[in-house]
Amino acid sequence: MPIDNAEPSDGDFDSTRDRVALGEEIRKLRKARSKTLSEISLATGRSISFISQLERGRAEIPISDLKRIALTLGVPLDWFFMTNEQPAAEAGRVVRAGGRRRLGSVAGGLTEESLSPTIGGAFEMFLSTIGSGATFEAKTTRGTEEEGFLVSGQLNLWIGEHPFSLSAGDSFRIVNEPYRWENPGEVDVVVVWVIAPPAF
Repeated sequence: MPIDNAEPSDGDFDSTRDRVALGEEIRKLRKARSKTLSEISLATGRSISFISQLERGRAEIPISDLKRIALTLGVPLDWFFMTNEQPAAEAGRVVRAGGRRRLGSVAGGLTEESLSPTIGGAFEMFLSTIGSGATFEAKTTRGTEEEGFLVSGQLNLWIGEHPFSLSAGDSFRIVNEPYRWENPGEVDVVVVWVIAPPAF
């Protein structure tokens, strides 16, 4: 299910994707991000009633407003522009390599792609690619349980106050603890990361 990179004109989104499917996607993503209708309303300048109607597939939205929603929910605009080429039996069950959706922005040397067929489940699985020299620190706990498997590279990881040097084939678990990591090597680190409940 490849991403259609051609951006529609700034008109009603209804002609590009079914309104009901779009509304469901916005609602699931909003809940996964723990955002309220009020926060989406504030970001778009639309009423709470309008956003509620949008999530139920009863309202059309211009691209300009959808851009604001994407920014508020931390996803690129093309998250909402997936083509319908995926076989019906695969929908919600299979993610092809060319159909992964990117989460957030490429910042600080970290790129993340969703490996989960849908959002809003009990956990979220994604592929993290960490560039050489990249660092990250989660100073506060997120109320989650996280596990990771290093596919390639070497990662320095601190869970709480405990340091670990991890190599390809190693795995780890973080249970409601602050953590930080760094890629000390000259090549990318690739990690399969699972978080429960979803917190992407």
